[in-house]
Amino acid sequence: MNQIFKTHSPEETQAIGEQIGRKLKPGDVIALIGDLGAGKTCLTQGIARGVGIASDQIVNSPSYILINEYAGKIPLYHIDLYRLQHADEILDLGLEEYLEGDGICVIEWADRMLEFLPESSIQIHLVWEDEYIRTIELKTRER
Repeated sequence: MNQIFKTHSPEETQAIGEQIGRKLKPGDVIALIGDLGAGKTCLTQGIARGVGIASDQIVNSPSYILINEYAGKIPLYHIDLYRLQHADEILDLGLEEYLEGDGICVIEWADRMLEFLPESSIQIHLVWEDEYIRTIELKTRER
């Protein structure tokens, strides 16, 4: 099933993320795909709020540390593959424990590891239209 949203501000992008987050359950994997500035981290901030991560927890892109873990009703694992270029670098991270764990995984730059993602993963494509407008396409499989 595909859904398409257009947002006109970071707050709208976060609100869409929060709606998505409210529907997630342990074990879900969210694959975020989009260029720099498309809104991946902004959407993740909303997802974090939707899954119950406290609003005082700052959700930032883990570009340099690769994985941030947030404690909440359901743990959220925020993974950023921006700095990784090769499949062997991704495999060396040992992401299996996150992908098969009891939390929710949100993976930025997931197009770098699509072949390693669970078939049930939810793909979200984000497109930067202009300074304010983002298109967000949610692709899920019927469960």
